[in-house]
Amino acid sequence: MTWVQYVLGIVTVLSAVVAVALVWRTVASMVSIIRLGQADATRNGPFGPRFATMLKETLGHTRMLKWSHVGVFHWLVMVGFGGLFLALIEAFVEVWNPTFHLPIIGEWGPYSLWVEILGVGTVVGILPLIVYRQVKNPRRLGRASRFYGSYMGRAYFVEAIVFLEGVGILVVRAGKMAMGAFDAPDWSTFVSGPLSTILPGSATLVSVFAAVKVLSATLWLIVIAAKPTMGVAWHRFTAFPNIYFKREDDGRKALGNVKPMTSQGKVLDLEEADPDTDTFGAGRVEDFTWKGLLDFTTCTECGRCQSQCPAWNTEKPLSPKLLVNALRDHAYAKAPYLLAGGRKDMTGDEVGLTGDDAEARLAAIPEAAVKEAERPLVGGEDVLGVIDPDILWSCTTCGACVEQCPVDIEHVDHIVDMRRYQVMIETEFPTELSGLFKNLENKGNPWGSNQKDRLAWTQDLPFEVPVFDGELSADTEYIFWVGCAGAFDDNAKKTTRATAELLHRAGVNYVVLGTEETCTGDPARRAGNEFLFQMMAQQTAEMLNAVFEGREPGTRKMVTTCPHCLNSLSREYPQLDGHYEVIHHTQLLNKLVRTGKLVPVADPDASKKVTYHDPCYLGRHNEVYSEPRELVSAVGTLTEMPRHGDRSMCCGAGGARMWMEERIGQRINVTRTTEALETLSPAGGDGAAAAAGTIAVGCPFCRTMIGDGLTQKQAGGEGEQVQVQDVAQMLLASVQRGDSAVATPADVEATEGDVEQTTSAPLTENTPAGAADSGAATASTSADAAAETVKPAGAPGDAVAEKAAAADTTGPDADRSEVTTGMNDAAVEGSGKEPTAETEAETAGPSEPPTGSTEASEESTGSNGSGPKPETNGHARTDASSGTGDKGDSTS
Repeated sequence: MTWVQYVLGIVTVLSAVVAVALVWRTVASMVSIIRLGQADATRNGPFGPRFATMLKETLGHTRMLKWSHVGVFHWLVMVGFGGLFLALIEAFVEVWNPTFHLPIIGEWGPYSLWVEILGVGTVVGILPLIVYRQVKNPRRLGRASRFYGSYMGRAYFVEAIVFLEGVGILVVRAGKMAMGAFDAPDWSTFVSGPLSTILPGSATLVSVFAAVKVLSATLWLIVIAAKPTMGVAWHRFTAFPNIYFKREDDGRKALGNVKPMTSQGKVLDLEEADPDTDTFGAGRVEDFTWKGLLDFTTCTECGRCQSQCPAWNTEKPLSPKLLVNALRDHAYAKAPYLLAGGRKDMTGDEVGLTGDDAEARLAAIPEAAVKEAERPLVGGEDVLGVIDPDILWSCTTCGACVEQCPVDIEHVDHIVDMRRYQVMIETEFPTELSGLFKNLENKGNPWGSNQKDRLAWTQDLPFEVPVFDGELSADTEYIFWVGCAGAFDDNAKKTTRATAELLHRAGVNYVVLGTEETCTGDPARRAGNEFLFQMMAQQTAEMLNAVFEGREPGTRKMVTTCPHCLNSLSREYPQLDGHYEVIHHTQLLNKLVRTGKLVPVADPDASKKVTYHDPCYLGRHNEVYSEPRELVSAVGTLTEMPRHGDRSMCCGAGGARMWMEERIGQRINVTRTTEALETLSPAGGDGAAAAAGTIAVGCPFCRTMIGDGLTQKQAGGEGEQVQVQDVAQMLLASVQRGDSAVATPADVEATEGDVEQTTSAPLTENTPAGAADSGAATASTSADAAAETVKPAGAPGDAVAEKAAAADTTGPDADRSEVTTGMNDAAVEGSGKEPTAETEAETAGPSEPPTGSTEASEESTGSNGSGPKPETNGHARTDASSGTGDKGDSTS
């Protein structure tokens, strides 16, 4: 043994001892800091499903592989990091004895191949990630880089260590082979073997290589021990518990319902809550649960959330990544004060460090921690707030951040918790929300309209809309929940009327509740007014329970055109003992088409393109993607926007933003509309100015926002041949095209009473969203299903029942967390079958709408109904004709 080996051996051992001691101390400190959060007993079990989810998301990399080109390389690095632990142990001894190898398995071919693959995989994985970070460097791209605001130096350090570890494995093995000390099969050393031919056979060189490998690992441990907020490194350890303790024990993302407001680990009863002792949302960093603090600790700073955030992408200050990082840094900076027993009440007075020795205990706390404790959690620069109010209120709760986060951070819940404290305790919120809260409390709807007008949309319909009369008959299958927008918004009424007519045509037994309906409370909850939400939701749940009295679970069916209502009724009302099977109107309409009760006829003009905008609360929050696309493909040529499916961009109305002015940056709805117009533009055309076709939507809020965006673009001469329509309107027009044809009785096998929801299980809080048959449709699924289900009326062919059976595919995997980038980016294109010459002759030219039709005449005349319009998202409603974007409306 040479003196070099002695020195290197001693240095590596000492570095390992120091590293382990420092990491042990830091881990203990991190655990104590995380435990400062509020209790949360909902994360404790069951063990089996949680552990299975953790293994799937870590070893399977299901969420990382949403971006497959990055996910694959990261998987190689992750496997190398964990799999090369034995090789690191071996290197410790190789510093002293270069000929050493592990007993029994050291030169065993399969083990040698495993180590070789891990070493090569680590190098192959980290090099593209290093290049990717440079290509996306914020020095060049600014805010467009998802790494903007991340600690780049820390990332470079981690990347360098990973590269050294991978190379270290290969050169140590090559050095040992060069000196004849490693006798493994050639097939197990396909890289280190050839490398050994250019290295000298030197024992000292092997010791140096092994020492570099060991020292790079111990140096990494020492550095991260000194930086507990270094999420780019610590997530290698904290990601496992963070995924295990995710909100939903069945593996679903923390979307759909917002977590209940809790205090001291229990759901807060607002009638008995005491502001002096209970926690109302999050007004201090220690008001978050321990899982919240674990979330902040785990953030990898990858910026996927930031890249998808509609607020950030329209020049607003909110970045989910930077918000979480700010909360993390604040928590760890304030921790010494909290761990010493410090605590302040709502007025800012010290109530934790009291007594005769209070000053001495306070003096023992680092001054920086004491100053950090003085900072308000939410506040402007003038008070050194941790989170600026503009950041907090820019959120649309669209869920894009939660959808993309590879380590299951629950951004939306944390933002809503901070809003709750601001609204209920500080009474600090955007002034526009005062009108919203007043209308909800006094009138039961955001518009402030009279309750007696909830059935105004039924006027002039050529059929009678069944209204609940106090008792739900046994024949009634669905309650049609119209919602506030569907009842009071002039443009949303068109969707309501179209849906009602389609249900009437299909013979579906349904009733509307009329004046029994009130707002579900969704905008109040997303705005942070939990008290108002609880009041409205309790009232609505009691009413619905009374309506459904005597009905067993599984028969309490509801259908709605509003994804926000759907989400509240199905995901959040179970928290209030309201259990219903709620589906979206596109799901029911798609079922009716599949069973032959509605027979749409594709537009004879195949050149008319349609692009579909995914509503956030239908798509990401409730994972309904395929049904609207199948309906759209049945009536037109579907062309996907670049951002679609689970990466769809928000319209800007969620999170109660519908009722707030948008003063910072670009308008989200205009940005989204621009994307839609560019999608509808012909190849080689004059951009958005040449766009023609339809922007299809499935949400009344989206219709308003996209319609307003289109109106603004049309004022500038763009998109003049584009209209905005709900999928139900498009389907009704398509069905009407076949009214003049005579249906062949043999083509329809009656299935009365067989109109079922298209999800395999009710969309309730306790049902995995993955159980719904709502995965994003691929091109073949959407187009083929539509083609097999739909034929022009009167055209010869198979029976509808046979066509429905052929089209009744299960669709893609409903577990959206496993969708790769390639699947997500595939355009869902196609349309119904080309019309035959006979059908073209029948449908050529405009035709008079049938007696039972209302939508066609409304669209052509621009009739928007009547009724008051509130100010929504900064667009003042001064008349009944503003903001539709529908072709033929006065706004176009």
